[in-house]
Amino acid sequence: MNFSQTSALVSRGFVLSPMATIRSDRPEVTRELARELARDLRSPIVIALYGDLGAGKTLFTQALAQALGVAQPVTSPTFTLINEYDLPGGGKLFHVDCYRLRDAEAEAIALGLEELFDAGVVVIEWADRIASLLPENRIDIHIEHAGEEERQIVILDRRPDRATA
Repeated sequence: MNFSQTSALVSRGFVLSPMATIRSDRPEVTRELARELARDLRSPIVIALYGDLGAGKTLFTQALAQALGVAQPVTSPTFTLINEYDLPGGGKLFHVDCYRLRDAEAEAIALGLEELFDAGVVVIEWADRIASLLPENRIDIHIEHAGEEERQIVILDRRPDRATA
């Protein structure tokens, strides 16, 4: 997918526009991006994460969860498939990992994944494996290796109130 690049870094944080490309040179920058995104989230929302093994999808999710107020440790749901966390003041964060699904879309349907889309904040790692099931109203985050510690992070906010002109 070819995304146009937008300046996204400012002095005290990130400016998140409907389409932004951020160059992260260390994990803390990726965490800060997740914290900034969390400030603007309203449930229900689906966040679709894309990227290779070790790109930083779980690190991003951990920082997002912490910023949303999740108190317990956030771990990868690689083998459990879905981890559920309570949010302060009510609401849920669902952390989904589609990596180990063999017939990903059929298994996701059988798990009831689509029912979660309206139930809280849903973060899906390996979202490309269930692309046809994803709602149009979502945020896509592509995390790509751009060096040993460096990542290129492309955010495409598909929420109707954030649509590009």
